[in-house]
Amino acid sequence: MNTVIHKPISQLKITWPLLPEDFILPDDPVENIEHPLISKGLRQYVMDSPELMQDALIVSNFGLCAAVDDHTICKAPDWMYVQPVQPWPHNYPRRSYTPHTEGTVPFVVMEFLLATYGDEYSVEHTEEIGKCFFCEQVIKVPRYVIFLPQTGRIEVYALESERYDNQNPDENGRYLIPGLNLFLGVSQGTREGRTGYWLRWWNAEGELLLWRKERAEKERQRAEDERQRADRRQQDKELAETLLEQER
Repeated sequence: MNTVIHKPISQLKITWPLLPEDFILPDDPVENIEHPLISKGLRQYVMDSPELMQDALIVSNFGLCAAVDDHTICKAPDWMYVQPVQPWPHNYPRRSYTPHTEGTVPFVVMEFLLATYGDEYSVEHTEEIGKCFFCEQVIKVPRYVIFLPQTGRIEVYALESERYDNQNPDENGRYLIPGLNLFLGVSQGTREGRTGYWLRWWNAEGELLLWRKERAEKERQRAEDERQRADRRQQDKELAETLLEQER
């Protein structure tokens, strides 16, 4: 929904109503089949961490809502993490999330860019509420991430003094995401038939947090290495016994 606003930012009325049941969400086709794979890769480690999953909402292309001057605004970030959220009391799927009414503000919102930009960078609000303005000035999301899968470029913005400030990475090229207490970075690899750049998580010790398939492969390799070491120990033992027998 496009909303025209002609007030200065300081005069905007921001409220937190639930999304009306008759609100029609955009039914746009998926523009890039890579984006759901990137979202799934980000989500997988978090799902395997009980403390990060408890009372959390981890979603992609999902309605993030607020009202500006009594106009309902609903954006759909490519990836979003919120904790805690209130339990969903209904027996039908949740289709949106309103901060303050249903839980806290998201710790992080991410957007994955196509070759042509949309409103991911938009700080516009007098003609249309852009995604960047919405996250910065309306929702006030602490971390706003823009990722270009084709080139591996990542930009992380932190909300400081009510404005987004472009953050510099640490010495390893990664960014701390408060709330998750994980570092976000980029690596290359292959997953589910896609080879390219991926957003990945690292812990405070600098260890890459592996996907399930990677963990299974690492465990398989560990078991194979141990089997080979056991075989070598047995061969060495048999050789020693043979030499000892020959000496007798």
